Order: sequence, then structure tokens, then C-alpha cells
Amino acid sequence: MARFMDLQAFILRAQVLKLYRQALRISRRAPSHSRDELRETIRGEIEKNRFCDDKQKIKYFLSDGLQRLKGLDEMLDMTGHS
Repeated sequence: MARFMDLQAFILRAQVLKLYRQALRISRRAPSHSRDELRETIRGEIEKNRFCDDKQKIKYFLSDGLQRLKGLDEMLDMTGHS
């Protein structure tokens, strides 16, 4: 059975997928010994909230995810993994 979304839900879904892709791209820069674990963590965080329908929670998760991703990106820059 197909699930239909309103426009806001569709946009939020696109933002979540964009965040996920960005996280996977940044994980490529991680040291090889921790790359797989980082990818599993990223996927786990996305999967954990996969069926959340509360738009406010999703917006919070997006904001939190962007902050965490920015921190990871900065950390990788500082350690010379660019």
C-alpha cells in the first residue's frame, strides 16, 4: 500500500536524505580503520528514527544531525583528513 505525503513531509524527507548522503561523503574522509564503524553509526541513527512522523521531532533531528556533521567535518579537517 502506497503512503502519500503532504508537501512538508516530502521536503523533510528530501532534507533527511540529503543529510544522510552528506554524512556518507564525509565518512569517506575518516581513517580507514574507523570508516566502517562510522558508516554503521550513521545508518543506525537514520534507521532508529525511520518511522517518526512527528514533523517537529524530524526538524530537531535534522538540526542536531547537521550540527553533529559539522563537528565531524571540523574534526577531520583538524586531524588532516581532507
